[in-house]
Amino acid sequence: MCGIIGTNFLSNNFKNALEHMNNRGPDFKNSVKIDNQEFGHTRLSIIDLDEEANQPMIFDDIVLVFNGEIYNYKQLIIDEQLECKTKSDSEVIIRLYQKYGVDFLNKLNGMFAFCIYDIKKEKYFLARDRYGKKPLFYFFKDNKFIFSSSIKSVLKLLDYKPNLNKVAVNKYMQYFVSYGEDTFYQDIKKLESSSYMIYEPNKAHELSIKRYYKINTYKSVFDENQALNDIEEILIKSVESRLVGDVEVASLLSGGIDSSLISALYTKITGKKINTFSVGYNEYKNYCELDYAKITAKYIGSNHNPVEISKKDYINVFEDSLDALEEPHGDSAAVPLNILTKQIHNSGIKTVLSGEGSDELFLGYDNYAKFLKYYEFEKTLSNEQNGFLNEIIGALQNNTKESEYLRRIIKKQNLYNSFGEIYTDIQRKRLFRKVPTYKSEKAKQDPVDWMSYIDLKIWLGESLLSKVDRISMHNSLEVRTPFLDFNLVNYMFHVKSDIKVGNTNKYLLKKIASKYIPDVIINRTKKGFNSPFNEWLNEEFKDSILDVVLEVNNATNLFNDEYIKHIYHLAKDRKFKQHLYSLFVFSLWYKKEFLS
Repeated sequence: MCGIIGTNFLSNNFKNALEHMNNRGPDFKNSVKIDNQEFGHTRLSIIDLDEEANQPMIFDDIVLVFNGEIYNYKQLIIDEQLECKTKSDSEVIIRLYQKYGVDFLNKLNGMFAFCIYDIKKEKYFLARDRYGKKPLFYFFKDNKFIFSSSIKSVLKLLDYKPNLNKVAVNKYMQYFVSYGEDTFYQDIKKLESSSYMIYEPNKAHELSIKRYYKINTYKSVFDENQALNDIEEILIKSVESRLVGDVEVASLLSGGIDSSLISALYTKITGKKINTFSVGYNEYKNYCELDYAKITAKYIGSNHNPVEISKKDYINVFEDSLDALEEPHGDSAAVPLNILTKQIHNSGIKTVLSGEGSDELFLGYDNYAKFLKYYEFEKTLSNEQNGFLNEIIGALQNNTKESEYLRRIIKKQNLYNSFGEIYTDIQRKRLFRKVPTYKSEKAKQDPVDWMSYIDLKIWLGESLLSKVDRISMHNSLEVRTPFLDFNLVNYMFHVKSDIKVGNTNKYLLKKIASKYIPDVIINRTKKGFNSPFNEWLNEEFKDSILDVVLEVNNATNLFNDEYIKHIYHLAKDRKFKQHLYSLFVFSLWYKKEFLS
């Protein structure tokens, strides 16, 4: 896990841009110049702690800067008969490139963002992992090319401040995060997950971006017992592969089924007393899960480390958390995660396992059941009944949220909460122009696949994983996610949807988990990684929250003042609190970036 940066020009600010990523890699830092190009790397040493594995890595006129981990690198060395001079996973990428050119990415099992520069061919080859675990930003304008793990490092290499990207703001107002290639700065973009980029300055004046991985939803698993056995086996292998490295691996333990199962499997695989960490609160106990985490920790016999935070703790790191995210991000869990990961780092641990991805694969969100209920209801209607129902909906004069939701559901559109806006067909087509590969028309209509895929793409890929990476790496901590092993993801989309749905959320996972963790954890009501952010922020900042949002809106004229005030007063009553939080976070960011 590291920070990477590179340019096709030389800059006096390159050193400062590289130093900005020290937290991503505090163990070693270096840069090299190749003619007019420069490449930099900051290293968090986890696999092969020797100096031989430092980067930028150069073999046979090939330069590599790599951020991430390749979990199957040892097997690749054997299977592909690679001759490596180091014991690092980094060199494996170079050797695969030498053997296959750019056509090796689907052989990698891991999380990664990297750039290979082929000196002889004067060719840049950049790639990002399948689900967007590791970030990769780039700038390309007037033949000036910059890439980096950090937006702020890109900014340090520009001689101007890019304007606000209003497309990103629009996306943020719907999903609390900007998705796709857009960042909040014009001209600074993200290489999307599952994609690679080719830049050959002497052959073309454009970047070539292609997608190398698509989820195949062809149904091939129709037996529940087979599914349970296969999933358990794949998940065990996934956890085992993520224990690779030359440093200790700990585990996050929230008290929910996902992290509890991962921690239990880790304990079973190694037979060790593992370190587990969880976070809770010393007030507003309804948000606190420390008691449940303690139950699992005692059951698996872990060395448990609960971190209880106060309002003062929260407020003290609030600004630091927003800075670590680099741009507006509406996930309020970033702040307690910052406190937790800092505590883990201070304990001397560099790597932890986490449970992200389970909800999306095993249908853990309550909205899935609600959507499927409406979907099944709509299927039972005749054409005449459908027409009659649409007439009733159309006759509603006030265009309430409920009527709008119902209208969208009847049209088989995806239901998402946002600022009074629902995802339209046109927007969906734009976002999912790169859709999963379907083998049959029947599979294409499967609402379960679509729900999982959309949340893997947006909520998980753009929101959760970006939050986890930026916050954890701000504290020099690597987070590994066993549920997002591509073998497990691919398999889950091959399982017949009726088997996945079952009679409860996470039906299949709960059956597997019953072998490893207590029933009280399996059967408890789902509770996301939440915090008393609304209560604490309102207590601390009071009406200055509204003042900041209105001040920024006066400068930008992006929003309706009366609607802002309405949201503010609703949030004080603990309604629409996520909406106010997102407005406040955006306003603080904008004020700092453009009004200071």
